[in-house]
Amino acid sequence: MDIREIQNLIKFVAKSGATEVKLEMDDFKITIKTTNEGAESTTYVQQVPVSNALPHAPANQPVAPTVPVAPVVSNDGDDNSKYITIKSPIIGTFYRKPAPDKSVFVEVGSIISKGDVVCVIEAMKLFNEIESEISGKIVKILVDDSSPVEFDQPLFLVDPS
Repeated sequence: MDIREIQNLIKFVAKSGATEVKLEMDDFKITIKTTNEGAESTTYVQQVPVSNALPHAPANQPVAPTVPVAPVVSNDGDDNSKYITIKSPIIGTFYRKPAPDKSVFVEVGSIISKGDVVCVIEAMKLFNEIESEISGKIVKILVDDSSPVEFDQPLFLVDPS
């Protein structure tokens, strides 16, 4: 990573509103800390000798434990291959309601259209509305309310017919 890429990363983090970002590569570590009141940022760049790196350590360890997703098998013998899966576009916390005192976005049996909000996923204190990219009927909700979700984790099964 050259100095220009590091400077662009610092600017991006400052604009994003994140308070701290850590990036670890094979030969260096970067920690960027920002404050909300000003554009001040503190950056630490530490060169790590490659020989000190553990050869068998995985490069990307998940922050939270991953939730195993089992293949969906229905008890009544239906073939689930005809259903389309709505997946999480981001990592965060899955919520079925826009607020605790509001009703859920969708239930099993709800008819949805392209562009309808089906849930929200909270990531870094931002609530992201997840819109359906397909029209159809919700057949199954695969995640419990207030559960952590991973990128590309299946959330809903939709019957497009």
